[in-house]
Amino acid sequence: MSNGAAATSLSGRLILDDRVASGRITIREGRIAEVDLDGGDLTGGGEPLIAPGYVDVHVHGWGGHDAMGDHAALDGMARALLRRGVTSFLPTAVSAPLPALAAFAERVRAWLPEATSDGAEPLGLNLEGPFLAAPKRGAHDLAALLVPSEAARTDLEPLLDGLRLITIAPELPGAPDLIRWFHDHGVTVSLGHSAATVDEARAGYAAGATGTTHLFNAMTGLDHRTPGLALAALLDERALVELIADGIHVHPGLWRLIERLKEPGRLVLVSDAVALAGTGDRVGRLGSLDVEIRGDRVTLAGTTTLAGSVLALDVAVRKLVEAGISIPAAIAAATRAPLALLGITDRGRLAVGQRADIVELDQNLSVRRVMRAGAWV
Repeated sequence: MSNGAAATSLSGRLILDDRVASGRITIREGRIAEVDLDGGDLTGGGEPLIAPGYVDVHVHGWGGHDAMGDHAALDGMARALLRRGVTSFLPTAVSAPLPALAAFAERVRAWLPEATSDGAEPLGLNLEGPFLAAPKRGAHDLAALLVPSEAARTDLEPLLDGLRLITIAPELPGAPDLIRWFHDHGVTVSLGHSAATVDEARAGYAAGATGTTHLFNAMTGLDHRTPGLALAALLDERALVELIADGIHVHPGLWRLIERLKEPGRLVLVSDAVALAGTGDRVGRLGSLDVEIRGDRVTLAGTTTLAGSVLALDVAVRKLVEAGISIPAAIAAATRAPLALLGITDRGRLAVGQRADIVELDQNLSVRRVMRAGAWV
């Protein structure tokens, strides 16, 4: 890694909150010190695109490395993600018995201060479960699911330190109380893996939830007689919504609908990638379950049930743009929106004072170089 202490300047087409503008960024001591716009030509393809570093808040693994593995696996995952432009992430666990989740949380906490400096920076951890609805469990082990009303708070307290995000199905007995409990402890709650009616979903947001786990997947939808969580998420101003933009989980025709219904910065791109992503291998594990890959589709072995993805966040950004969504909006969905979900404000924009986590892209939005905290990696 190069030394990030000296002043560094980057010139190109800067992807700002609402536009792309020709200019230069000056970086000192790991932060953006100056942003100078020069009114240059944006039509040529020679100048690189400069974007904030991507943030993946829902990712189970990458490059053969499992988020629920040991320190070496977490380091390997962080390095693999950074090569795809991801400068910050949340290692994400699938549903498991509470002792196993507590052990996962402890491993991540112990790793955080020792995490490799040449990979994406961990921001904490994410628990996708175990408080999920059985009919909408997707690729989660039925035996690991819990009902909120039956979970003692003393059993959950070992999970809290470092926990940034957790998925809860709002219709389960005791779910509103549990959502409030996590919210009061500073944890962002995301609604998902849910058979909720629209009113049950609204009650979940009213109780303090602000996220929506992979919108449209493993949840009740937009049925004209029995709408559910997807409708509540799209219409609730408090709700941010995750999208797996691989064209498999959600038809691209719906991406523009999401963009029109959610204000800028409320659409959160996630990969939901599994450890098989980026390896070329076709069979593996997700938690306690076997998964396999056919084409780009990851399923539970021997079934058609989707089980995460092999999507990279840089590919998701390109696919959004190809679907007609503007470059600034697509970049926001991979940067400031996931950070907003977590309440993090020190990065995610090309603005003075922001941490210099930066991705340099070519005209096709492919990653050329990645900078973390002012240092090229």
